[in-house]
Amino acid sequence: MVGFILTGHGNFANGIKSALDMVAGDQEAFEIVPFEGSQAATYGDDLRAAITKMRGECEEGVIVFVDLLGGTPFNQSMMIANDVDKLEIVTGSNLPMIIELLFARNGATDVTALAEQAVTVGQQAVTRQSLASVMGAADEDTAEDGI
Repeated sequence: MVGFILTGHGNFANGIKSALDMVAGDQEAFEIVPFEGSQAATYGDDLRAAITKMRGECEEGVIVFVDLLGGTPFNQSMMIANDVDKLEIVTGSNLPMIIELLFARNGATDVTALAEQAVTVGQQAVTRQSLASVMGAADEDTAEDGI
C-alpha cells in the first residue's frame, strides 16, 4: 500500500482530515502533520519522523499532499525527499483528489503514477459553476427524462 501524509498551513490538514473522516471513514496508512505557528520550531523534525515511519510501513512508497507550492510544508517535504526513496510530493491538494486516491491506492505499486493521477484528479475537481448553469442543466435533464 502507498502511504499518505497530509500537511499544510494552519488548520488545512486538520480540516481536510475531518471532512475525509466524514465522507470516507478512518483510513489506514494516512497521517496528518499540520504546520501551525506554535509548532514551527519542530515542524521539520515532526514531518521527517512521520514520513520515515510511514515509509517503513509502506513498501510501495509515500505521497505527501501539501497545500501550497513553495510554502514551508512543501519546502520541508522536498528536503526530506532527498533522503527518502519512493517519496512523491503533490501540491495544491484538495478533498476530491485525496478521496479518489484513497481508493486508487489499493493494489497500486507505482507511487509516481499514483501521484500523477492525483494531479489529474485534483485539476478535474476544480470547476466553476453558476446558478444559471446548474439550473439550465436541471431543466435539460428534466426535459430529457420527461419528468
